[in-house]
Amino acid sequence: MTKLIIQIPCLNEAETLPATLADLPRSIPGIDVIEVLVIDDGSRDGTGDVARAAGVDHVVRLRRNKGLAAAFAAGIDASLKRGADFIVNTDADNQYPGHQIAALLDPVLKGEADIVIGDRNIASVRHMSWRKRQLQRLGSWVVRQVSSTSVPDTTSGFRAYTRDAALRMTIVSEFSYTLESIIQAGKKRMAIAHVPIETNPRTRQSRLFDSIFSYIKRSAATIVRIYAMYEPLKIFTYVGLAVIAVGVLISSRFVYTFLTEPVSWARHLQSLLFAGVVVIIGVQVLLIGLLADVISANRKLLEDLLYRVRSLELPRPSDDSAAGDEPPRELSRTGVTRRWDR
Repeated sequence: MTKLIIQIPCLNEAETLPATLADLPRSIPGIDVIEVLVIDDGSRDGTGDVARAAGVDHVVRLRRNKGLAAAFAAGIDASLKRGADFIVNTDADNQYPGHQIAALLDPVLKGEADIVIGDRNIASVRHMSWRKRQLQRLGSWVVRQVSSTSVPDTTSGFRAYTRDAALRMTIVSEFSYTLESIIQAGKKRMAIAHVPIETNPRTRQSRLFDSIFSYIKRSAATIVRIYAMYEPLKIFTYVGLAVIAVGVLISSRFVYTFLTEPVSWARHLQSLLFAGVVVIIGVQVLLIGLLADVISANRKLLEDLLYRVRSLELPRPSDDSAAGDEPPRELSRTGVTRRWDR
C-alpha cells in the first residue's frame, strides 16, 4: 500500500489554512492512501485547532516558534515515522494549487527522480517586484553552480520527496530549508527534477524575512555555510592561495628594490617581514582546509550512520497503523483525527 503524506508548515495561518486544505487532492493515481500533516510552529492564533477542525490526519505542534527550517524537518521526521512512501511539502498560504500535486509526484512515482521541485517561472510571477524577481533568479543561479543541479526555482517550497530522499535530508540551517536541501541533495548525487507549476494569487506578504537586505544576507550565509560543509578544501584552498598571492606581491617590492637599489634595500625590510607574515597566514589557511576536509569526511560518515539509524526507526508494514500514532520524540504534542475521505 503506497502512502503519501502532504505536510504543511504553519505559523499563524488560521485564516489561510482552510482554503489550502480544501484544495488538496483526495485521490491520486498510483497512491493508495493520502494523509495530511500540519506542523504548527508555535502559532498563537489557533492554527492547530483550525487544522483539527478541518479534519487533517496529524497535527504536530512545536511549543515555540523555531523557524521554517525546523518546522520542515519536524514534518519530514513525523511523516517518515507515520510510514510515508512519498512526502509532499506545500505552503499554508495556498500559494501552490493542490491539484498540481499529482504532476509534482509524477517523476518520483515513475522512478525518475528522488526529489521534484515545482518551478513557478519567477519571471512571470506578477505579485513579485522586478527587483525581487531578479534577486530570486540570481540566487537560483548561484545555488545551481554550488550544487551542480539544474533547478530553476530554488526557493520554491512546493516539493515532493521519496522516502529514501527524505531519510537522507539533514537540515542544520535555522533560516530556510529550501537552499540547503538542494545543495545537500546535489552533493549527495540525488536525482533532482523540476516541473512547471502555476501559483494562486497572493493571500499575504512573506513572513520569512523583514527586508530584501535581510533575505540576501541570510541566504548568502546559508549558501556559504552549507557549501563549506561539503567542499571545505576547495574553499580554504582558494582563500589560502589568495592570501599567499598577496604576500608574494608585497614581497616583490623588496625584491625589486634589492635588485635595483642595492644600497637602500634595507629601508624596505619591513615589506619583506610583512609579506612573510601574510604568506605564513596563507599557509595556515591551507592547513585549516586540510583539517576541515577530514572533518567533512567524518560528517559524511555520520550522515550515513544517521540514515541507517533513521531507517531502522521506520515502522514495518505490518505495524504501520500502530506506529502511526507514536509521537515524535522531540515534539511536544501530536493530535490525530479522522482521515480524508478516499
